[in-house]
Amino acid sequence: MRRLNNMGTNMIKKVTVVGTGVIGNGWISRFLSQGYDVVATDIAENAELHMRQSIEKSWPVLEKQGLAEGASKDRLKFEPDLAKAVADADLIQENVPEREALKRKILAEIDRFSKQEAIIASSTSGLKPSTLQEDCQRPERVIVAHPFNPVYLIPLVELVGGKDTSPEIIKISEQFYQSIKMKPLVLSTEVEGHVADRLMEAIWREALHLINDGVATTEEVDTAIIYGPGLRWALMGPLLTLHLAGGEQGMRHMLKQFGPSLKLPWTKLVAPELTNELTNQLIEGCEAQTTGHSIAELEQRRDEFLIELVQLLEKYWPGANLNGKL
Repeated sequence: MRRLNNMGTNMIKKVTVVGTGVIGNGWISRFLSQGYDVVATDIAENAELHMRQSIEKSWPVLEKQGLAEGASKDRLKFEPDLAKAVADADLIQENVPEREALKRKILAEIDRFSKQEAIIASSTSGLKPSTLQEDCQRPERVIVAHPFNPVYLIPLVELVGGKDTSPEIIKISEQFYQSIKMKPLVLSTEVEGHVADRLMEAIWREALHLINDGVATTEEVDTAIIYGPGLRWALMGPLLTLHLAGGEQGMRHMLKQFGPSLKLPWTKLVAPELTNELTNQLIEGCEAQTTGHSIAELEQRRDEFLIELVQLLEKYWPGANLNGKL
């Protein structure tokens, strides 16, 4: 295994994308826009045509956002043979359909055909890396790198290592994804669905309950998020948003005031028991995040952000103003 150098990403020059669906093509666009040589592979009929159409569609947006030096669509090659596609790659990003048996099969083939120092990253949204690396001969270089659509614009990527993943591989991967203008979230514990998807799934399940029970329409559910908590979450996330809801005492007062309601039947989701340990974790976590910043300062930052964010929403979502509807 190559040692981590000062830059941390110098070892990665060539990238291969396995699977050219929506996520795979998003990765291709991001890698190309950051100046990488990319080889793509997919056995689906007309995969190359659809891939190139997708890149053409996303490229103007990437040009507007700003391309890295040397970035070019001409640095993309399509190779239908998996063995040839991964042979020279420094990093392989796998994006085949979310079926455990299929992913394990493809990852084992990638492991067999690629050079031993290459990093193998799976875009899986729900499977654990320990499961995915079970059939690989060199499982230490297999990691989950789960992005969000559109991959070429959304910065978050969840990095999760399995029981056999090398810590060095995790570190190199973190620095690599940072270098292509992403926000790596390195998870210390693997769990089905990782973190962000589990949070989104909670909202999704509740939305289904509300719609199924005739409480709200799909438009009303979306409106509730777009014009409500979604605006605040874009800046601070759900926990710091609630931290500010507690006033000067932050999460400490919020839990005292509203914590009991978590056990009321307001939702179809069962809340965890609000033990002293969990309460302290929430309080201490929020207080640590805001060290050096007063509640008043955070409120000012939030309010200024929200004013501009509403203006952006009205600009980029036609008809999305507070006086009308689409």
